[in-house]
Amino acid sequence: MIIDKKEVILPEISMGVVGHLNHGKTTILERLTGKRTTTHSEEIRRGITIKLGYAQCTIYKCEKCDEPECYSTVPMCMKHNSKSVVQRKISFVDAPGHETLMATMLSGAAIMDAAILVIAANEPCPQQQTREHLIALDTVGVKNIIIVQNKIDLVTPEQLKKNYNEINAFVKGTVAETAPIIPISAQQGINIDALLQAIQTYIKTPVRDLTKDPIMIVARSFDVNRPGKAINDLVGSVLGGALKQGRLKKGDEIIILPGFHDEDKKTWTQLKTVIDNLNYGDMFIDEVKPGGSFGLSTKLDPYFCKADRLAGNVVCLANKPINVFTELFLETHIIERNKEVTPLKINEPLLINAWTSRTSGVIKNIKKDIINIILTLPIAILPGERVVISRKVNNRWVLTGWGKIVPK
Repeated sequence: MIIDKKEVILPEISMGVVGHLNHGKTTILERLTGKRTTTHSEEIRRGITIKLGYAQCTIYKCEKCDEPECYSTVPMCMKHNSKSVVQRKISFVDAPGHETLMATMLSGAAIMDAAILVIAANEPCPQQQTREHLIALDTVGVKNIIIVQNKIDLVTPEQLKKNYNEINAFVKGTVAETAPIIPISAQQGINIDALLQAIQTYIKTPVRDLTKDPIMIVARSFDVNRPGKAINDLVGSVLGGALKQGRLKKGDEIIILPGFHDEDKKTWTQLKTVIDNLNYGDMFIDEVKPGGSFGLSTKLDPYFCKADRLAGNVVCLANKPINVFTELFLETHIIERNKEVTPLKINEPLLINAWTSRTSGVIKNIKKDIINIILTLPIAILPGERVVISRKVNNRWVLTGWGKIVPK
């Protein structure tokens, strides 16, 4: 889709970057977007992604160059000293690769239309989180995948071919079996144009239904005010996430579900407010549609949104809220792994990821493939949607499968 240069360019899709720890996800994003998504102090100190990171890039095409050299992320072609044509804008989500941050990765996967699975060429494939992230993508229903074989500058041609064959063997029979494999070096900037070509060729922009009631999935929440800021200049609670459907406009009255959790009083308060501003990065707009991560400023006291307190919530129009569940009936689909999986049992605790929210629960009843779970924390979600199921194995939560929400 070519966009007129006079139009405001908004993201068309949200694309995740996933894979094992230190395989180069954040460096790839920096190469594509010019932004380092690891900005949290602990991330900088440890050199890993801990929170979800966000960045955007616009893909340009020089109509005078041959493919894939014609694709870039800059508006001018240096070879021909001419303007390139905007193809589309992509919103990226950088997911952590460490196994202890799997729940954060699953939250990010809930707002992804597609994903780049990063696999380092200088390590045997698959590494543990390479396997887990591919399972996670399949579990949440992300089927549009590009595989990036990174760090090709660190291996010999023979090692590169061996790693390529390992990747093909690994993805055989999975959701990524037909995914293209693009060899690159993010550090050296090698084959970035081929990656952009693959995104344009294989990742299509979904057809969006803008007539549905809007639903925003909240992945982050922020207090953007600095200490000492004048009261009259304070900005209300800011939510970060993506639209699942419909559209939201500046000035809309909204409700945040299930709301604010007062841990001391053990109560939940649904929050009603008004959209004060909408923005993609530094660009403020009057209306958002599905297609990328954005920020939503409210008139709520910043107290409510500090330290991601509102992450996992859902935003709807105040007069068109969706259901909040305290128990779920799920049609279960259990992942087949190398080890034999024991059947789910009554009174067994489970961890549930529903869109960007996370809660636990206990199985109350089982009837064939339908389980009834009583939740410890409420969730807002649509009937018929998928939730991710994890169970405890050796005192750690292990991704087990998914469940479809069915009527009681």
